[in-house]
Parts: sequence; structure tokens; C-alpha cells
Amino acid sequence: MEGHVHHSSSVLDVDGLLSQVLLAIPFVIAFVIYLYAYQRSKEKGREWPIYRLVLFVLGTSLALVSVIGPLGVRAHIDFTYHMLGHLLLGMLAPLLIVLSAPMTLVLRALSVRNAKKLTKVLRSNVAGFFTDPIVASILNIGGLWVLYRTELYMTMHESLLLHLLIHMHVFLAGYLFTISLIYFDPVPHRRTYMYRTIVFIFALAGHGILSKQIYAYPPAGVPTSEAQSGGMLMYYGGDVIDAVIIVILFYQWYQSRAPRSAVMAT
Repeated sequence: MEGHVHHSSSVLDVDGLLSQVLLAIPFVIAFVIYLYAYQRSKEKGREWPIYRLVLFVLGTSLALVSVIGPLGVRAHIDFTYHMLGHLLLGMLAPLLIVLSAPMTLVLRALSVRNAKKLTKVLRSNVAGFFTDPIVASILNIGGLWVLYRTELYMTMHESLLLHLLIHMHVFLAGYLFTISLIYFDPVPHRRTYMYRTIVFIFALAGHGILSKQIYAYPPAGVPTSEAQSGGMLMYYGGDVIDAVIIVILFYQWYQSRAPRSAVMAT
């Protein structure tokens, strides 16, 4: 007989409200920092494309929607809504934020001295390690396999700390995965387009196989109907977002190989 672990979760009560507040804080802080950097850049006479500001606002807004409000609450009791939150928090929000080039804007807003310090961090071996497509893919796709193919998903709904850590991991892993594939900010540790494409293909396969596994073999405590709808949402919704990344990656690859005069003409 199928159980529904969510209904017994303490996260739904006081802990539920606390988790929403704690998960929202980092995105609110990021939003404030971006707006401040945007204003500082304007004061320095360096205009910043308004569409990038819009992309960042959309990205942080979707991340907030996924962890607070009706969707955040419903995700605790319905796996389909949980998966919708995963798509927003771990895939679409990171993509939009990457397209907004936040690191470039921050570097513009900082003083020369502080910008050099930040650049030194970006050039470090640690940054290079975590932005390698293979490492980022393991953290992102591998993390999802651990979450849904073990007891971790059920345990997450019984522990506030685990709930917070997993949600932040989903976003950060999704962000690292995206910046490891498409470059809009300064990338000291650049990988070839061929390397990124090959890793991306394997990551897509891992994500697709996992969604089918969820459809056929529901995570512990998840009703079959919810697992099937959630698995389909993960499969088709993920494909749409991944298709955007593919288009961007191949367009950047095309630009890198096109004659300079042809690129300037476009």
C-alpha cells in the first residue's frame, strides 16, 4: 500500500515557514547586490543592457517562487509540484541568471583593487575544479540520482536542515552546470566546445534516464500517479530548457569559428 510521506512532515508547519524564509534570503540578497552593482555601473558611466537586468529579475523571481508561496507549500505534499519547483530552481532560474552575466556586472561595479581580488578567486584552482563540466555534471545530475534513487527524498521532508541543504544544492549545482557549458561571464578556466558538448550529451542522457526511472519506479513514499506526472514533467520540461542551452552553446561555437568580419557583420 502506497504511503505519502509528505503529510507527516514537520516541515509543513512552523519549520515549513522557517524553511521558506531561509531559502528566500540568499536570493533576496543576490537581487539587492545585482541592483546595487547596476546602479554603481551607471554612476561610473558604464551602461548595462536593460535586458540583462530583466533576465536577472526573472531568474531570481522564479527561484523565489519555487521555494516560497503556494508552489513552495504544495511541493511538500505533491511530487508533481516538487518536480516543477526543481525545474524552476535547478534549471530555468540558473539559466536566466547566467544569461544576466552577474559576475561581469559585479566586476564593473567594484573598485580596481577589489575587482583584482575577485578575479584572483575566479582564477583559482578551486574555481577551475568546480566549473569543469564533468565535475559540475556529477554535482548536478549525480546529485539528483542520489536524491531520487535513495531514501534521501523521504528523509528530506523530515529534516529542516536537510531540506535547506538539498534545495540550495539543487540551485548551486544547476548554476555551476550552466556556467560550465555556456560562457557569458569571465571564464579563466575555459574548456573547448567539443569537450563541453560531449559532457553535455552524457549529462542529458543521465537526466533523461533518471526521469524514466522516476516514472517507472517511484521514489519512496511517492504515489505512482504523482511519480509518473513528475517524471514526465522532468523529462519534457528539462528537454525544453536543455534545448535552449544547446542552441546557445552551438551559436557561441559558430561565432568562435566564423571569420571575424562575418561575425562583425552579424
